[in-house]
Amino acid sequence: MSDLPCASLEQLREQLAQGVPAGRSDDDSVRRQWWAALATLQEDFLLPCGAQPGVWLAAPLPALYEPPLLQQLQGWVWAPAQLGDLLQVSSPLLPPGVTAGAAATGGFQRLPLLEGDGTDPLLLVITPRLQVAMALLGGPAQRRLVVRFDPPTLSAALSSLDERLQRSDHEQGQRLRQAIQALGPLQSDEQLAQRFWPRLAERLAAMAPSLTLQPLVHRSASPSPSPSSELALLEALTHEVRTPLATIRTLIRSLLRRSDLPELVRQRLRQIDGECSEQIDRFGLIFLAAELQRQPLSDAQALARTDLAQLLQQLEPVWRQQLLRRSLVLELNCSPDLPLVLSDPARLETVLGGLVDRFSRGLPAGAAVQLSLRPAGARLKLRFSATETVLAESAAAGGVERVGPVLSWNPGTGSLQLSRQATQRLFHSLGGRLAERAGNDLTVFFPVAPN
Repeated sequence: MSDLPCASLEQLREQLAQGVPAGRSDDDSVRRQWWAALATLQEDFLLPCGAQPGVWLAAPLPALYEPPLLQQLQGWVWAPAQLGDLLQVSSPLLPPGVTAGAAATGGFQRLPLLEGDGTDPLLLVITPRLQVAMALLGGPAQRRLVVRFDPPTLSAALSSLDERLQRSDHEQGQRLRQAIQALGPLQSDEQLAQRFWPRLAERLAAMAPSLTLQPLVHRSASPSPSPSSELALLEALTHEVRTPLATIRTLIRSLLRRSDLPELVRQRLRQIDGECSEQIDRFGLIFLAAELQRQPLSDAQALARTDLAQLLQQLEPVWRQQLLRRSLVLELNCSPDLPLVLSDPARLETVLGGLVDRFSRGLPAGAAVQLSLRPAGARLKLRFSATETVLAESAAAGGVERVGPVLSWNPGTGSLQLSRQATQRLFHSLGGRLAERAGNDLTVFFPVAPN
């Protein structure tokens, strides 16, 4: 290890910002830009590329949070020493159910922040089809988000990080070089920046008018905000909630990989992980419902042959644990040899999970949530039910008040949930039809796929 000083990460941020106009944002607004940029990069550019190798380097926390990306890409994270218990150097971050052997090329290595590195976010991602660097920097009232795609800047940034690793941790430096070399020739899309910034602006457009301009506009124009403004605000709030929860879950799962945790600590961390996952899915469903309300899908959306019975059986353990945290029991009964249905399997899992949450939220401890899947002519009938005593108790809890076009509020249980109209619209987009009767009894019909 060389005694020569390493280039600081703060110097790297300044290097990335060369030629970029000075910032004029405060810290709150630039942080929103950062979260929106992370979501845009992962959801609109990296995930659509499919499975691919690559590397990522970040500070002072793991910036990437999508499980498929964490599994595919090799990472290095410079983190504060106080996070040593959370980010174990030799412990790769794996999604649930993925073994170390199945993800030997994924996860990340923890590296120490040095004096002068600063604590502003920094991210560098290199894949064969996409290369990008992102950073926040600047003093008070001069904060700015910098995103660079040009090969000369990225090459210089990668060289700085490589030199730093070669001096401070030669073994990790060699691993980074080997990972980069294994990528082969890199394709640089000259139009990437032109596509990225409009997508980022679309995400921010749902935040900025709703959170800052919208109250001023409607204060003088009308006594209440328009439905479109309410939906834009709802989309922005759900995104603001999901993203930090995903980061918390990432850190929790990294800590759970340690072998020296007391069982009580491990149990509490699993509970926190479960709660984070449940709320991420819940707010993701609200976001999807708001987006569908603002931009309805056409009746000709693509639906695929889906094995609904198999999907329910795969999701049963997850739902059972989710309900167990509320002292509820799950009973699943599927008829044998059921035909396939027409739906969207990618989104159906999320929407069904949201329906389980919605159905069970007002039930008292000890109740059983009963799911049955039966043939019903040219459809399959998925029924949610509970015992008669539970139905009587829940019916006495009071009515449901509608809160805007997407949400409803139950004063008796204090539960905020998707409205009946929003839930019906979601299932319609998946090829299903929701029928809800008084009390806790509802049914979803799915069309049987043709042979």
